[in-house]
Amino acid sequence: MISGRGEDFNGAVAAMKGGEEKSQWKLFIEDISVLQLVMSFLFMGVLCLLLMLYLMFTPLWPLPTLYFAWQLYDWHKPERGGRRSAFVRNWKVWKHFKDYFPVKLVKTAELSPSKNYILGCHPHGIMSIGAFSCFATEAGGFAKAFPGVRSTLAILAGLFRLPIFRDYILIAGLLPVSKESLEYKLSRTGVGNAVVIIIGGAEESLASSPGVNTVVMKHRKGFVRLALENGADLVPVYSFGENELFPQVVLSEGSVGRKLQALFKQVMGFAPCIFTGGRWLLLPYRRPVITVVGSPISVPYVCNPSEEQVDHYHMLYMEALSKLFHTHKTSCGLSETHQLCII
Repeated sequence: MISGRGEDFNGAVAAMKGGEEKSQWKLFIEDISVLQLVMSFLFMGVLCLLLMLYLMFTPLWPLPTLYFAWQLYDWHKPERGGRRSAFVRNWKVWKHFKDYFPVKLVKTAELSPSKNYILGCHPHGIMSIGAFSCFATEAGGFAKAFPGVRSTLAILAGLFRLPIFRDYILIAGLLPVSKESLEYKLSRTGVGNAVVIIIGGAEESLASSPGVNTVVMKHRKGFVRLALENGADLVPVYSFGENELFPQVVLSEGSVGRKLQALFKQVMGFAPCIFTGGRWLLLPYRRPVITVVGSPISVPYVCNPSEEQVDHYHMLYMEALSKLFHTHKTSCGLSETHQLCII
């Protein structure tokens, strides 16, 4: 089954590349571009923290002291719209990063710049490659596909407390996935905002595996309530191929290992997935990721939405996501028999 899927995805790669033959230099640059993101994802935050703590006990202690003073002064910036830099989002490295897989953004409907949106992106995968490429960089083509609409990817809030690393992800235009941060973006920065939330989060990453199309959202309704409270339309997004990039050891429910993963996730906010890549054991496999943006679901402004209203729009969203998946699955490398499992 996985082998057959690999052939489908290889065929999709050829179609997306138009038969272009890449030079060895181009392949190397793509490898390095992806490696830098993987290393940043896995290690940069912790290394920045350790570096600053180490410097506190050296003659260079004034540097981290001044930085920590600045960080305290700037503490609430992530919840106040961030510090987005067009320069960083347009780095050439993101184009090479996109070409590695490649990642493709597919538009199925218009998004009006006179409204705000919450885009629910599925599945999480191991590193949310499709979401990052399409919504956190300009190389993904979102701004061209949806003129006047600005995409903002929301990620784990705890990352914005790590010194130096928080400034890097802030200028990249990322925001914490907290109610305060998202509410500010949707209610106090005008219209034309598209906040992207990876709904399944850390729990969904534990189910990521080649050949699996499982999303965690049956009991995740906070994003729907947020949409109602701010009158933001809901838009389902599915990244086909996201789960094909990293093979993962999926531990069975109830096992000691799975319980330890769940405990770690509760304490730290993210899940310790056991995965491997291709080259150097860290690079993801070269598989196409096709991120399909669905049609918006019109959501009214309701100051204090009832549970019935939240449940109604949550059901509409799940139906729209399922329809999006089944409409595009065959054109994105899956067979007609593939099903979407919502848990």
